[in-house]
Amino acid sequence: MLHSTLTASAKRRAFRERLASGDLVRMPGAFNPLSAKLIEDKGFEGVYISGAVLAADLGLPDIGLTTLTEVAQRGGQIARVTELPTLIDADTGFGEPMNVARTVQVLEDAGLGGMHLEDQVNPKRCGHLDGKAVVDEATALKRIRAAVEARRDPDFLVMARTDIRGVDGLEAAKDRAKKLVDAGADAIFPEAMADLAEFEAIRASVDVPILANMTEFGKSELFSTQQLADVGVNIVIFPVSLLRLAMGAAERGLETILTEGSLNSRVPEMQTRARLYELVDYAGYSEFDAGVYTFDLKNNRS
Repeated sequence: MLHSTLTASAKRRAFRERLASGDLVRMPGAFNPLSAKLIEDKGFEGVYISGAVLAADLGLPDIGLTTLTEVAQRGGQIARVTELPTLIDADTGFGEPMNVARTVQVLEDAGLGGMHLEDQVNPKRCGHLDGKAVVDEATALKRIRAAVEARRDPDFLVMARTDIRGVDGLEAAKDRAKKLVDAGADAIFPEAMADLAEFEAIRASVDVPILANMTEFGKSELFSTQQLADVGVNIVIFPVSLLRLAMGAAERGLETILTEGSLNSRVPEMQTRARLYELVDYAGYSEFDAGVYTFDLKNNRS
């Protein structure tokens, strides 16, 4: 009720322990706090917060237009309601290394479990679009070093994302991944891998957890969680999936109003009022209210 029962530090420790176990961590992308509660309710191990989703939620393209304040506020709202660890997309860190340092501390304060920081040129673009540009090696490593040095909770996960595969190929991605780990990255996010063999190649190149991005309509095939686990992937995200499902349903609903004049035919597809109340814990709030507002006026003095 109101907030998760676990502290941010406890959730971060649990995230680290899960990664150390070798088990795959499945992190669907939440597009709001309610969807994060649903992810937890369904039994997933973590919640992902996509920069593309945060931008889309504001009616913006994913080209680096969102601010640290917007990202931290929404990320904090989502992290607040779930017992699960949350991993957030911090784009390129919202500026130079000093800005990266501030980004880490602001996201720590917001209660996030970790963040990933990419090596694209700022302003960035969606990782599965063509025409990306990446920064030079020195700049990429400075960003990661700044992030690692700035964090105060050692369990806050600093993940390095590299987009160099789409620019200079797999060998360049392997080389950069190794150097990002040497710079202090706790995990590696190799973006836009072409196939399972490429994920396996990255896995063999570094000794930290690696992440697979299973985004629809992207460069990578939508591999199953078992396929990814079999090649050594530690985290899999489904960053925009829930937003796409929800917006697809919303669009079909609006079209039904236009064509049929009501939503009677769509009601069986909707989440029920009872299920919504269950997710937001109406019963818990009602019980709390009863305890707070139960009082006796018999001895009240006028």
